Amino acid sequence: MAESQSRERGSRPVGMKSMLPIIDRIAGWLLAIGALLHGYGSYLAYPSLSANLVWAWSGSVAALLLAAINLLRVNRPDDRALAWISLAGCLLWIGIVGAFAATLPNPIDPRPLYHLIVTLVLAALSLRTALRR
Repeated sequence: MAESQSRERGSRPVGMKSMLPIIDRIAGWLLAIGALLHGYGSYLAYPSLSANLVWAWSGSVAALLLAAINLLRVNRPDDRALAWISLAGCLLWIGIVGAFAATLPNPIDPRPLYHLIVTLVLAALSLRTALRR
């Protein structure tokens, strides 16, 4: 009965499908936060203006750009080309994160694990958008 009343008033019941854009945005912002924390941690870990610091910051910039592409994709659900670009970026980032994790004594270190989980979510949602008709 509640469902029929909901339809009569013109509102839709809240389901998983309506939650996906919210999850998508949260994952995009989590990647951006991870990128900023990576940049800050790199600043603390490496000497000022060292080659390692500059190289670490390039990873932060890449993650920030990937987060921005994903956040833009959420706001453009009909842009399948952007979704494919987002998916490609996510898959490349997953590869980089995996390669970094392989260099660590503990491959399930929280730093790469955080990026891996968030980027897997974004990749799945990018693929969903890319395949939508």
